[in-house]
Amino acid sequence: MARPGFGKRSAPGQAPRRADDFAHLPAREASIASYLDRLPEGAAMDVKTLAKELAAYGQQAIRTALNYLVRAGYLFRRREPVGEGRTQWVFRTYFSRTPRNDAWWKRFLKGDAPPERVDATPEPEPVPVPVHNSVPAAQPPTRSRAYKALATLGRTGDRRLTLSASECAQLEPLVAEWFARGAGEADVVRAVSSGLPPEVHCAGAFARRRLIDKIPPEPFHEPADLPGPAPAADKPECESCGVPGPPEAFSEGLCRPCRPPFLQPDAGDGDVDPAYAEEIHRRAAGIRESLYRRRPGDALNRKSTRKRSKN
Repeated sequence: MARPGFGKRSAPGQAPRRADDFAHLPAREASIASYLDRLPEGAAMDVKTLAKELAAYGQQAIRTALNYLVRAGYLFRRREPVGEGRTQWVFRTYFSRTPRNDAWWKRFLKGDAPPERVDATPEPEPVPVPVHNSVPAAQPPTRSRAYKALATLGRTGDRRLTLSASECAQLEPLVAEWFARGAGEADVVRAVSSGLPPEVHCAGAFARRRLIDKIPPEPFHEPADLPGPAPAADKPECESCGVPGPPEAFSEGLCRPCRPPFLQPDAGDGDVDPAYAEEIHRRAAGIRESLYRRRPGDALNRKSTRKRSKN
């Protein structure tokens, strides 16, 4: 707040606050006028104070914008003596949400009651191009991407969301978290400025609530598909039951459970299975018999041997 008598003074007979009160003004002037409209009665409105509060503009830009608002009828400055026996002179600044012409301001300063109807909006004069000085201006401090997005929110989004420098600094970590989660400047502006109520009383608190409630989810990565089991190599199968197994597990194409008793291997203690031994003897006798039948001389020898044994 400014010292008593030196801050904002609101003019009477203003129209109710609307979202498009300053829509016809240039973007910079509309943003600053919207900020001035939200200032309480008696708040400081000098150039240096506004440059500290409005992070998007410097002193020269704010001074040019205030002169534009004076010509457009939203501001009126009057040089008056301080009074109380003092010889200093000061400027009194009056603000009106409804633009007024010079005749209305003169009647207001004389103490006449202003008319109830709202005067037509005067045609603003063209903004003069500022003359650059030969002395280079001081370089502004480097700001982060999140800070710049907040500082320009009143121009890229809605003019009622113009933030001060302290509000930008307080909300900067929230916007940085949005960027860390993959969001961009357009996403931040859309989340904060879409679906605004008819009146925004505190742009900083409103933007904080929107940034917290609408923050996107944290990024996550889908797990990579795990490789499936390697296809089993072709293995021999039992000719009887079809069960696969290593080659050494088969005998004559049969697994152990499917083998006949005579094909079973020896027991672990060294004893031979009786059925297996009987089958071996039977097959050996059959082989010998077949060999004897194939040799005719052996049959004669066997007969002579039998006769000798009888005698």
